[in-house]
Amino acid sequence: MKKLLLLGGSRYILPIIEAAHKLGCYVITCDYLPDNIAHKFSDEYCNISIIDKDAVLKKAEELKIDGIMSFACDPGVVTAAYVAEKMGLPSCGPYESVCILQNKSRFRKFLTENGFTVPVAKGFSSAEEALKSADMFNWPVIVKPVDSAGSKGVTKVDKPEQLAESIQNALFFSHSKEFIIEDFIQQKGCSSDTDSFSVNGELKFVSFSSQRFDRKADNPYTPSAYSWPSTISDENQKKLASEIQRLLKLLNMKTSVYNIETRESQDGKAYIMELSPRGGGNRLSEMLRYACGVDLLTNSVRAAIGEPVVDVEQKSYNGFWAEIILHSEVSGIFKSLEISEEIEKNVIERDLWIKEGDKVNGFTAANEAVGTLVLRFDTAEELEKYMECPENLFRIVVE
Repeated sequence: MKKLLLLGGSRYILPIIEAAHKLGCYVITCDYLPDNIAHKFSDEYCNISIIDKDAVLKKAEELKIDGIMSFACDPGVVTAAYVAEKMGLPSCGPYESVCILQNKSRFRKFLTENGFTVPVAKGFSSAEEALKSADMFNWPVIVKPVDSAGSKGVTKVDKPEQLAESIQNALFFSHSKEFIIEDFIQQKGCSSDTDSFSVNGELKFVSFSSQRFDRKADNPYTPSAYSWPSTISDENQKKLASEIQRLLKLLNMKTSVYNIETRESQDGKAYIMELSPRGGGNRLSEMLRYACGVDLLTNSVRAAIGEPVVDVEQKSYNGFWAEIILHSEVSGIFKSLEISEEIEKNVIERDLWIKEGDKVNGFTAANEAVGTLVLRFDTAEELEKYMECPENLFRIVVE
């Protein structure tokens, strides 16, 4: 029985645990939060911070693991690559390449040096240095930690005099106490955040989504819904796929799932915003299994334990799909979930993570989500009709 070490304990790795068990693996979960839900479903739990890569390595060697993953868990990706490289285990790619991908400042620098389309961007470790460099940017700008996920610490800033407060917010959410400032790209249509997969460095499956936001949320930069296919033009989807492949080759990446954020600007340019060798949160790989039947979940486990990947290939969507991230507009005590009667017939799956009487918070980041709805539509027109304001399709009733 092969041993698989999973870093993190959120509900987003429950399908990974299920897939690993079906493959006959012994699953060990690891983080510093023993009450996390995933630990109830694993075979063993280790109470170690997943950003302490040497402590994780020591435990992994003691356990004699056969594979390690940090699926849908951004803080553990670098540690997983470090442990895999030190122990000679199957890995997504070189540790140094993963470090570049996981640091927004280093990633922007790498893209610039290798001729990719990149917004003006610079990383900083002090507010004073950043404030002196304000004139280099084309305002407005986005300020974000170099090493956080789930939209934590991300702010759009319209004027230089508003910069200081946003920098402090970014620093608060950064493990390394570093942040990046970059030009805000005026996008055309929807940005994309979805998963893809390479085998031995070859991009075998690539997808693009339409990422949507709740303008009334406490943090309007936290995704509140996704839909497939994407609004990005076919021409730019082809260009992005080619550039993603070029990036994987430059970094000598191997076999892995990737969470990739891309964007098409109003001037027609296409940007790779982020590429992380992990599955995305918000059940993105699960949605792709619904939408086109490609199982990135099971194949991520196969890759981690050194088994051959099966049936990862480009496939068409079998309809028009959407995922709504259920969330509350305000903090309070959860009473009920109300779903619009108009979309009841389109609901394929309803996954509510809270029960009556639970405390809920306003939607400031992805970790404040309280569930998901999976929807399928027969036409693009029907999907767009309802997805223009997905927050109007449900209501979290609180008191």
